[in-house]
Amino acid sequence: MAASLPPTEGQRRRRRFRRIPVRTLAPNLVTLVALCAGLTAIRMAFENRYALALAAIVFAAFLDGVDGRLARLLKGTSRFGAELDSLSDFVNFGVAPGLILYFWGLHDLKSAGWIAAMAFAICAGLRLARFNVMIDDPERPAWTINFFVGVPAPAGAIIVLLPIYAAFLGLPRTHILTWATLGYTLLIGGLMVSQLPVFSGKRIGTRLPPDLVAPVVTVLVVFVALLIAYPWIILAAVTLGYLVSLPFGWLSYRGYVRRSREGKSEPAAATATAATQPLLPATGRTVSKEERPPRLN
Repeated sequence: MAASLPPTEGQRRRRRFRRIPVRTLAPNLVTLVALCAGLTAIRMAFENRYALALAAIVFAAFLDGVDGRLARLLKGTSRFGAELDSLSDFVNFGVAPGLILYFWGLHDLKSAGWIAAMAFAICAGLRLARFNVMIDDPERPAWTINFFVGVPAPAGAIIVLLPIYAAFLGLPRTHILTWATLGYTLLIGGLMVSQLPVFSGKRIGTRLPPDLVAPVVTVLVVFVALLIAYPWIILAAVTLGYLVSLPFGWLSYRGYVRRSREGKSEPAAATATAATQPLLPATGRTVSKEERPPRLN
């Protein structure tokens, strides 16, 4: 038999770069479209076209909710996709909302307004970095998937723009409103990096009974129609509803913690009680004090 020749440089290079399944590309393409929406929002704000800028942010938030579910559905999750999603979220929900607020009104406060916009973007980056680290924690209880730690970046981007929604609804843009916007921006940034438990909603929509498909689809269609017809009313209402729900998320989290502690204490107490009861070697039956054998002298 002829001796096999060593692989050439071209063959080694082809082995090193394996073919990538198409299903892993689809979620990344959705993420890139969301990134384009965030960058477009910055441009629209620079051109004082704030309605289009806000629409781009909402569209990016919608795509952010789609790409992860699409990756899990197609079994196309990857480390590259996770990192790309985090970078996209930082631009879409950290940099873009901060710049929109700065161009809209915070620039009237000069350096103070810029600091507030910059602080919000930094808080979004810190929030995303913490989220990536906590995903790899194997010691987290299973029920913690129901909660985020701090307000998530997409929700923070939507609710921080409440002053602009109010302005579109007719609230006059005064100097007081500008200072209130600065304080509100810092508040939302603080909620993003806080330890506040927030409902995640990850368990919602994973399984749906057949008899609820039609009502849920109808509600979604009506909501989208209302959002298109009355965008500022719907966005303001959603923002206020989300802010009101934050204390309930904290109360629910405390309930989970309490039940988890009670569940751990009961087995520990049962183990301690069993340890105090002597066992016969042959049968393993608990024996009373009268049945114990006498000591050997």
